[in-house]
Amino acid sequence: MKKIAFVIATLAVSLVLVGTVSARDLAASLAIDVSKILAADNQPLIVLSTSVKQVPARPSSPDALPETDPLHWYDMEYAGWGVKKINLPQSPADGAIGKKVIFIVHGDHPWTTACTAGAKKIADAYQMDFKAMSPNWDLAVQNQMIDQAINERPDAIFLIPLDAKTAPQQARKINQAGIPLFIFNTLPTADAMAYAIAWTGPDDFGQQRVLAKVWADEMKKRNAGAKEIGVAYLQHAPGGSPFYARSFGPISTLSTYAPMVKTLVKDSPGFEADKANQVVSDWLTRFGPSLKGMFAADDSAQAIGIFEALKKANRNDVVVVAAGNSKQGMDLVKEGKLFAITYQTAEGDGALTVKTAADWFNGKKVNEITYLPQQIITKANVDKFYPPQW
Repeated sequence: MKKIAFVIATLAVSLVLVGTVSARDLAASLAIDVSKILAADNQPLIVLSTSVKQVPARPSSPDALPETDPLHWYDMEYAGWGVKKINLPQSPADGAIGKKVIFIVHGDHPWTTACTAGAKKIADAYQMDFKAMSPNWDLAVQNQMIDQAINERPDAIFLIPLDAKTAPQQARKINQAGIPLFIFNTLPTADAMAYAIAWTGPDDFGQQRVLAKVWADEMKKRNAGAKEIGVAYLQHAPGGSPFYARSFGPISTLSTYAPMVKTLVKDSPGFEADKANQVVSDWLTRFGPSLKGMFAADDSAQAIGIFEALKKANRNDVVVVAAGNSKQGMDLVKEGKLFAITYQTAEGDGALTVKTAADWFNGKKVNEITYLPQQIITKANVDKFYPPQW
């Protein structure tokens, strides 16, 4: 009996000590202030959108609507809004300090490098054990990485889904393993969002819709009186939400905002300047002076390829806009070549999802969806975004 009593007393002391340590860790975690941390462009690393997303009522059958109708893309643009969550783990509410987290991105790219750097800045501030993994745009490899991450039993997994339609299976697997999931940057379907604690990232559809209007206004000004303005789209990697947001977002917006803007062609040449150059050169030969505008999903390699092709064809009448704000893109804006691009903080994207998880570990209520701010960059304001993040 004495031995049993001793064991019980020892366990009681241990539990008290664990509780004391947990309370101390939580207090220390709550005291951490990341608001003063800057990204490489000297902008605050954590900046939230101040605008409120207007979410319309869902049509009964969005897929039955034409692709030129913005509501056709409802289930992608508004994925996660009002979704019923499934089997979500509860916050331990014991602080973010010392938590082991695994950060799985979509592929190798300078943007991804900057995004991961931003995430690590926040993880380091909270003394997290941070591990980043990249499948280099291979869905099968990403699935293997998710299995590997689950086997490592981290306190949280962060994921950029490579394919919106297969994301639910990935999210369900992580959820069934009892591991908190935070999805970021790329929108999956609502089925995947049901298994995620939160989603953070850019309002890609909304941002591209704004850019499309700026683009159309400039093309109408340069082609006053034209009954038709032909345009082309260099798309993102097929499968992920940027593929749809950065082509069908503008197309569906302009169907009513500027119906004289007609899509002549669209293609996904990848993220190598040479391939973009070849595709655009073919378009310029095929469509000639009818091609008046180009919308690129990427303001770096794709944009460089575009302007190499335009230079070879001796064309300076094409209005080009692009998503993102890399060094190449901002330099092209400053030179007066790219008319406009979107501000898309790569470091802030990675940082925001880790900060959201830290808040969740700290027992705070987190929003199910949090957007990064939207801005359009033109020659008039590009200087304030230097130095570039990537």
